[in-house]
Amino acid sequence: MEIIKTPFEGLLVLQTVNFQDNRGGFQKLFNFDFFKENGLDCDFKELYYSVNKKDVVRGMHFQTPPFDHTKVVYVSKGRINDVVVDIRKDSPTYRKCFSIELDDQKGQYLYIPKGFAHGFVSLEDGSIVNYVQTTCYAKDNDCGIDATSIGYNWGVENPIRSGRDLTFEKLATFVSPF
Repeated sequence: MEIIKTPFEGLLVLQTVNFQDNRGGFQKLFNFDFFKENGLDCDFKELYYSVNKKDVVRGMHFQTPPFDHTKVVYVSKGRINDVVVDIRKDSPTYRKCFSIELDDQKGQYLYIPKGFAHGFVSLEDGSIVNYVQTTCYAKDNDCGIDATSIGYNWGVENPIRSGRDLTFEKLATFVSPF
């Protein structure tokens, strides 16, 4: 495995062992020793996934303290543009976005530390996005920011969004607990 740093403190792209041959492919997604040796949070509590139609925009999701979490995101089928916005008030990248295309071929995934809101746009029908996080879902701490308010061009004329995501506060008026 390899760590690729981003301009955002603590936000990392992880390159997996990605072996391809005439049978198909093999990827090692997690190695406890590698995470520990590199000071990465790996006390994972919850794992889930979503299956997405093309042009689905999810986000921007996060949980507030004390149920905030580190999240690892990878794609096991399809392609997405994965997007995070830094909501850590004292960060030099506060309110700035980072995006990366993740797919089922490159063997990359995103390590998202506490203090980031997360979302993505599905670039293909049937894209499967997997999430592992260090806290369990806490309804009273589940929050979000309106994805259209973060200054990111989602590249979708008519995004498919949930009713819940449409109710989120705009980034300009959001008061961060981080």
